[in-house]
Amino acid sequence: MSRQLHLNAFLMSTGHHEASWRLPESDPFANVKIEHYQELARTAERGKFDSIFFADSPVLWGTVGRRPAGALDPTVLLTALAVVTSRIGLIATASTTYNDPFNLARRFASIDHVSSGRAGWNVVTTAGPEAARNFNLTDQPAHAERYERAAEFLEVAYKLWDSWQDDATVADKDSGVWAVDERVVPIDHVGRHFQVRGPLNVPRSPQGHPLIVQAGSSEDGKGLAARYAEAVFTAQQTLEDAQDFYRDLKARTAALGRDPSSIKILPGIVPVIGSTVAEAEALERQLDELIRPEYARLQLAKTLRVAPEDLPFDQQLPAELPDEDEIEGAKSRYTLIVTLARRERLTVRELIGRLGGGRGHRTFTGTPEQVADAIQHWFEADAADGFNIMPPVLPSGLTTFVDEVIPILQARGLFRTEYTGTTLRDHYGLPRPAGRTPHLAEATG
Repeated sequence: MSRQLHLNAFLMSTGHHEASWRLPESDPFANVKIEHYQELARTAERGKFDSIFFADSPVLWGTVGRRPAGALDPTVLLTALAVVTSRIGLIATASTTYNDPFNLARRFASIDHVSSGRAGWNVVTTAGPEAARNFNLTDQPAHAERYERAAEFLEVAYKLWDSWQDDATVADKDSGVWAVDERVVPIDHVGRHFQVRGPLNVPRSPQGHPLIVQAGSSEDGKGLAARYAEAVFTAQQTLEDAQDFYRDLKARTAALGRDPSSIKILPGIVPVIGSTVAEAEALERQLDELIRPEYARLQLAKTLRVAPEDLPFDQQLPAELPDEDEIEGAKSRYTLIVTLARRERLTVRELIGRLGGGRGHRTFTGTPEQVADAIQHWFEADAADGFNIMPPVLPSGLTTFVDEVIPILQARGLFRTEYTGTTLRDHYGLPRPAGRTPHLAEATG
């Protein structure tokens, strides 16, 4: 079979456009309604998406006046979605900076059991001092330290997932032996950030390890992705930038002895779809006109580490901005926003409009055929293995994509017409990791 697209549905309350909640069709309380997410999950599964995905942060993001604020814990949310779906993958974000390995390893193993092998973990290090202040810290750890901790965190998680052999449970009623002691062993991990005895208190899950996803595009982020990630969510504005990122990450993966095809690179795209170009552009205008620029400027100022009054709406960004090396959080997104503004000579008001749909992800406005063309072009130009689909309005944007874009991709032989596997790893064409030997790797120093 020829190479085929991988599609992930990135779901966010009423949609990715920050003004989507103000449309007459939108339910402004959808962000905490399980029925809303269950219907979205069923729609994405009907479209044969590889997976659905929820972002997360251990902090109240932005200002509550701007858009629906507050989010359900995605690891809890996924368990409710697992029972109304049967094939689609279920990916949640969780921070390695503000969690401990044992709790998260157990949580994702549990989701993998509950879903019969459909769990994925989007590993993030969490930028920003606001989150740190929720966890007994006065400021965020340094960027490099967060990624060093993340690497050790993942190593501990792998050991915990493998602390049960696949054949540990024998359930021998005659002998009265439920599991073989020697096949469930401590990990005795001792490292710079963690000391974890183990073993995990959950048997090895259907996938062995949940699918590991990573979303950072800084140098440290790409290093972590090349070593551990099996799917990468990234924000790229131009074909050339996407191709550069794709080549770089595939080369880094190969240099570490991994098969480059074992890591799937999925840029985000916000498809604003209409039956005609005029209809699509009218929806885009309607959404952009509903943006509250004063709220958006506050968030932009925070991202750029400047005062809001230093960003007059009808002027371009100031000539003097912090260098990326001075940014301790969200380095890659900072660079993307500044590069976009400088390259296209955008005023602050214009930049706010461009970011309103996808916070730096590529927005594409057009007919279903044009959206399919754009996806195919990047895919065949080695800029992507697939896409992180980010509907600007939910549920209508996802429904339109499933009903009108997916059939075009299927007719072109670019996307599955039926699921051929049952696990998330099956969908991404990845093998189930073999378990480690009964005597796990020696403690690390």
